[in-house]
Amino acid sequence: MTDHGEAAAVRPLTLAWVRRHLDVGERIVEAEALRGGITADMLRLTIGTRHGATRDVVLRSFVDPRYVGHAEDWLNREADALTLLTSTGVPAPGLIAVDPTAAHCEYPSLLMTHLAGRTVLGDEGLRTRVPLLARQLVAIHAVRPLEPPREYVTLTTADTVVMPKGADEAAWAAAIDVIREPAPPYEGRFLHRDFQPGNVLFDVPPSRSAGARITGVVDWAATSWGPADLDVAHCSTNLALLHGPVWGLRFAEAYEEAGGALAAAASERLYWQVRDALACSEEVRQVAQPWREAGRTELTTRVVAERLDAYVTALMDARG
Repeated sequence: MTDHGEAAAVRPLTLAWVRRHLDVGERIVEAEALRGGITADMLRLTIGTRHGATRDVVLRSFVDPRYVGHAEDWLNREADALTLLTSTGVPAPGLIAVDPTAAHCEYPSLLMTHLAGRTVLGDEGLRTRVPLLARQLVAIHAVRPLEPPREYVTLTTADTVVMPKGADEAAWAAAIDVIREPAPPYEGRFLHRDFQPGNVLFDVPPSRSAGARITGVVDWAATSWGPADLDVAHCSTNLALLHGPVWGLRFAEAYEEAGGALAAAASERLYWQVRDALACSEEVRQVAQPWREAGRTELTTRVVAERLDAYVTALMDARG
C-alpha cells in the first residue's frame, strides 16, 4: 500500500502513534478492515520490516459515539488482561500500546499483535469445536490474577427484557421471574465475559474438521470477576442462536466434561443461563448483523429472535 493509502486507512494522529511503536526501519504497507466487531473499528496492519519480511498487528479504535464513553474502562481492562495472559497458556494477543483516553490518537485505541486463525461460525465441524471451546474456557477460568478485575456487571433487568414477537409468553414470564430473584452466591473466577465463537480463532485443516485447534481468543475488553456460570451461559446463548437450542444446552455439559465447575444447585445454574439469554433479547439485531456479514446470511433478526425464544423455552422446560 502506498503512503497515501496508508494515511487514508489510518487517521493521521493514530498513524503517527502507531509508527512510534514500530521497530526502527519498519513501515505500514497495508491496512485491512476486520469485520465481526460491534463496538469498535478493527484494522489489521501489515508491517514491512527492514529485512524485507512482514508481520501483522491489529489496531482497535472506539469511534462510535455510543461507545466512546466506555472506551477508557474497556481498553484499560483489555490492556491489563493481555498483560496478565502473557504468563499463561491462554492464546491471547500481545499488548503493544494503548491510548485509552485518546491523548495521542483521534479516538481511544489499542495496538496488539495479530493471531493466526479465523473465526468459524458454520454448523460443519461443530461437534468437534464445542469440546475445544469448553476446554479453552476452563483454562481461562483457571487464571489467577494477583489483583482481580472489577466485578461483573449485568445491565438487563426484569423490566428491560424484550420478548420476541410470537414468543412463548408463559415461558418468558417464568424466565423473567427467575431474574427477579437475587443473584446466587458464587466463587469468583477470572471471566472473559464475551467468550463465544465470534471471539475464538481456529485453525481448521482443509477437509479435516476433526483436526481443528484453537489458535487464539480475542476481545478482552469486558474481562471481569464473577461466576464461571456467567461465561458458560454467554457462550451457551451464542451457540443456541448460531446452531440451535440443543447446542446451547450441550455447552454446559461440555464445560463440566472438560473439568470445569458450575454452581451445585440446578436453580442457581438456571439463574445464570436465563439471565444471559434474556440479556440477548435487548440486542438481537446487533448480534445478528455481524454473523450475516461473516457469511451466515440466513440468520436474520427474525430467525435469531425465534431461536432465542426456542432456547429460553428449552431452558424453562428443562427445569422439570
